[in-house]
Amino acid sequence: MKVIIIGGGATGASCAARLRRLDENATITLLEQTDEISIANCGLPYYVSDIIPDRDNIQVSNVDTFKQWFNIDVRLNTRVIEIRPKTQEVIAENGTIYSYDKLVLALGAAPFVPETQGVEQDFVFTLRHLSDADQIKSYIQSHAVQQAVVIGGGFIGLEMAENLKHMNLSTTLVEAGPQILNPFDTDIAQVAYHRLRQNGISVYLNTTVQQINNKQVTLSSGETIPADIVIMAIGVRPETKIAVQAGLKTGIRDAIQVNEFMQTSDPNIYAGGDSVEVKSLIGDDPTLIPLAGPANRQGRIIADHVVGLASSYQSSQGSAIIQLFDTVFAMTGATEKSLQAKSELYHKIHVWANSHAGYYPGAHPMLVKLLFSHTGKVLGAQAYGHTGVDKVIDVLAALIRREVTVKDLIEAELCYAPPFNSAKSPVNIAGMAAENVLNGLFKPCFEVDEKALLIDVRPAAMFAQGSLPRAINIPITEIRNHLNDIPKDKKVIVYCAKGYTGYVAASLLRQRGFTNIFNLSGGLLFFKDLKG
Repeated sequence: MKVIIIGGGATGASCAARLRRLDENATITLLEQTDEISIANCGLPYYVSDIIPDRDNIQVSNVDTFKQWFNIDVRLNTRVIEIRPKTQEVIAENGTIYSYDKLVLALGAAPFVPETQGVEQDFVFTLRHLSDADQIKSYIQSHAVQQAVVIGGGFIGLEMAENLKHMNLSTTLVEAGPQILNPFDTDIAQVAYHRLRQNGISVYLNTTVQQINNKQVTLSSGETIPADIVIMAIGVRPETKIAVQAGLKTGIRDAIQVNEFMQTSDPNIYAGGDSVEVKSLIGDDPTLIPLAGPANRQGRIIADHVVGLASSYQSSQGSAIIQLFDTVFAMTGATEKSLQAKSELYHKIHVWANSHAGYYPGAHPMLVKLLFSHTGKVLGAQAYGHTGVDKVIDVLAALIRREVTVKDLIEAELCYAPPFNSAKSPVNIAGMAAENVLNGLFKPCFEVDEKALLIDVRPAAMFAQGSLPRAINIPITEIRNHLNDIPKDKKVIVYCAKGYTGYVAASLLRQRGFTNIFNLSGGLLFFKDLKG
């Protein structure tokens, strides 16, 4: 069996290695249009700033390893320009014709570069390949760069902005949309926005670049920003030109459509990675998920199916994480935006929990946002904090994959010892809060109603250090003595620092006959994070 793989990134490399482990007799040829394979693309911003100092660490594997370990013929600098499905051949730019029994398209995606005047200048870069990172590092070192502008507020854009700042460059980020980190919900993205600004990065939202010239960037507002270097990180688009020309079925942004076995509309041609359209875990909607995890799994599934193993790819849930200075942001599953786009009803809660037992040194608070249906099905989650965020979202990602309910979160039995977790883990706490909402024991509110009475239930000393405008202070320890001072015919919002004391106060009032009592979701700390 002859297998041709086009593309040496996550999907192509994982497919080639897996296929050899399954079939020693297959003839496997990998064609890569650049001079590199198995590059850790996600590490490139950290290589630029020398947080990852060794270039070899970015190269997960190489041609020699593929040849000596796996007997795979890797052809670098070999660009395929045509696929001929009828004769089962691919044509390289140099004229070489490769025949195949099975063809794997791991075409990846290319950085999107708008038709902006000046993008062709030598101080404007994209970041997709190791060679791009080498050029950026070299340019910064040889041109005494002081002012950097990053265009695009996605994952790569933010990581590049952070790493340029680590290099002591004056850094500006320009985002065309109303928020950075578009996959996240607006509230969590707003916290990330403030973290960037608090660490000295200037951020422009709802702003496009009109022109790049004379070492400056002209914005849609008319303002100009000095720029010794510009990084274009607007996003990527599926690289599927040869697939389209070959007549393969495509979908969103010409991404290749595949079945659960990663087969295209031609059963002898497979595709995976950033160039394919997949199903979303929540709702089965077609979507694009250009992430390394799904790409690697898809490569493995392709190899399995080629040799006849029962392996399939069901869906993607878009689990993602990013660190911005000392704060980690992570997400999995549905977002408010995705649910609203489908007019689906949902509940949400924000809870604070510690990364491990609060009495053990080094515990840090994290905020967990949970989305769930009226039946209790967990739909999605997001979180931010200093440590432990990855663990919490990873657990929730695994549970969401199994279509669990909030009750399952309560019953999740996770490891506990003071240095690692609390007896009630953040996962358990989120489930408990969600169950209270479903049972009518807790009414969260997500904004301050100007007509509502605001009651700060923290101690008087904390209230004196700062509170919300118009709020009155009735500490939780005194609230039973002030029941006659709280109106029953008016909306009342109680709150504390993180939400728990407010929940206790709301529970007390509810049992005393108050029916219009709400607790500010996430408390004053989350409210302040939103406002920056």
